[in-house]
Amino acid sequence: MTKLTAKGALNIVFGLLFLGLFIYFPKIYIRNNIYYTSKDINKLYAHYISLQEENTFLAQQLEDMKFKNQIMDSLLFNPLDKLNNKNLNSLDKINDNQSND
Repeated sequence: MTKLTAKGALNIVFGLLFLGLFIYFPKIYIRNNIYYTSKDINKLYAHYISLQEENTFLAQQLEDMKFKNQIMDSLLFNPLDKLNNKNLNSLDKINDNQSND
């Protein structure tokens, strides 16, 4: 049998320490990467949700502006159309009267 000396015990302890680090270091590294990647994904997802909400808000504003534009067009152009139709009808009547003469 061999005797265990202080130097031999120290070598065994360091050997076990390095073996443990060698085994667990990849696990720690992978968990760390997963954590930071997950953190980045959550940050990007929050930004994505924010942009979706902003898009919804802008789409609603655009729809409101289109509606206001249609209302303004109908208020402005309907009276003009009526005037133009009256003028055209009166011109047609004048032309018909002149052609009948």
